[in-house]
Amino acid sequence: MKALTYFPSIPRYLLARALGKRYPVGALPLRLLDLPEPEPPAGFVPVRVRLAGVCGSDLALLYGKNSPRLSPFFSFPAVLGHEILGDYGGVRVAVNPLLSCADRGLDPCPLCARGEEGLCQNVAEGALAPGMLGYHRELPGGWSERVYARPDRLVEVPGGVPDARAVLSEPLAVVLRGLRRAFLKGGVYAFPEAVLVIGAGTIGLLSLRLLRELGFSGRLDVVARHPLQAELAGFLGASAVYPRAEEALLAYGARRYRPLWGAPVFRGGYPAVIEAAGSAKSLDEAAWAAEEGGVVLLLGAAGEVRHDFSPHWFSELTWVGSYTYSSSDFADAVAMLPALGGLERLVGGAYPLAAWTGAIRAAASRQAVKVVFAPAEERVPVARPAAVPA
Repeated sequence: MKALTYFPSIPRYLLARALGKRYPVGALPLRLLDLPEPEPPAGFVPVRVRLAGVCGSDLALLYGKNSPRLSPFFSFPAVLGHEILGDYGGVRVAVNPLLSCADRGLDPCPLCARGEEGLCQNVAEGALAPGMLGYHRELPGGWSERVYARPDRLVEVPGGVPDARAVLSEPLAVVLRGLRRAFLKGGVYAFPEAVLVIGAGTIGLLSLRLLRELGFSGRLDVVARHPLQAELAGFLGASAVYPRAEEALLAYGARRYRPLWGAPVFRGGYPAVIEAAGSAKSLDEAAWAAEEGGVVLLLGAAGEVRHDFSPHWFSELTWVGSYTYSSSDFADAVAMLPALGGLERLVGGAYPLAAWTGAIRAAASRQAVKVVFAPAEERVPVARPAAVPA
């Protein structure tokens, strides 16, 4: 079984951390191998991988941006890839990559008993090694020809949904979960009059599209640093798109102040901000972009960064962190796919595993919003970002 495997190396981690995206792609600790078929636990079934996404968290791992303090909850070497569209029993399925108590042969922990498998307290316990699919030394992730999962982790993709949209099921579940945590009150969405989304990668653009689908009709501004992202944000329903958070805040009517040193600070910002970039700069921008008493939704996985917490207490902000989902969140996200036409435009590149250096280079340089592998194919025509209709 062909699989693209990550081998941890402290020297390479430190060098990648220092060099960032200047680190040569060919020197990353990835190797394309022919692996023997694993011996999965009882009840796990093989799933042929159709497409598997390259996630920002994968890039953060490769380029040394993830926090080492999370290392007990993952296991390596591992076949990466947790955004997985596959075939099982002649049916297209989105694969929920979580490995919680039920997968580990354990009685449910208090969180799993409440249906919160994404917060499982036993992710480093039981018969399986720590982690989830894509960060697991015993079970391959989606950057391989096959993955293994329990059947109840497989959610059938509705007919008529293109593969390029279906492969976004996992990050869509992340976004749905976060929006529910931030805005769902008593079973009803209580949206503010305006939202600012900082970051227009996969998570930011999915947030934008899903907010509109969930009924948010207010002002929805987006900070997008790259032209393709800006075009897609407009296409997916943004009220306005800005290259910098400062420009968005000034257009919204926030008041700018100059500190003794450092970037400008603001009062009277947006009632809600979605931070979807996960960098030190975007975290700082989100903290100052929220109005006093406002909400900041931190979506996805930020790396290990230094951060000034003064706006948190000075403006009495509510921060909501969210990076995973429950099984019901995942199933609901897949069920919404037919209504989310246009999301497939985020997928701008499909690569065979043998062309992994090109795939990682395209993802890291943002030649496309979402790059995917097609592991079962020897040759895949590399798709280019689709033109966004006017």
